[in-house]
Amino acid sequence: QVQLVESGGGLVQAGGSLRLSCVASGRTFNIYAMGWFRQAPGKGREFVAHIKRSDSTTYYADSVKGRFTVSRDNTNGTVYLQMNNLEPGDTAVYYCNGKKYPPVFVTTVSDYWGQGTQVTVSS
Repeated sequence: QVQLVESGGGLVQAGGSLRLSCVASGRTFNIYAMGWFRQAPGKGREFVAHIKRSDSTTYYADSVKGRFTVSRDNTNGTVYLQMNNLEPGDTAVYYCNGKKYPPVFVTTVSDYWGQGTQVTVSS
């Protein structure tokens, strides 16, 4: 099994920045990619960004391109999401996600999940 623990959410004004962290532990050798999904109130869980373990290829939702950056530190099994120029529409619970197989853009039954961290952007 794999355990994912997020940190770094909070309340920020529009235009501000936050950085989320996700530490993976356990059987991490079978993780293909790690990243983030988010879920706003009354909406489904949507893809935000991912980074491949093998070559650090990154993937982003169109809504966050140019504002968010996903990165990783393999020395400590941590993935980061740097969020800049935040907008009220970014308000959601952000979930760290680990994938055993592609594709990265959709959720699957084999995914690993963190507990979620709240990000609130005020206007």
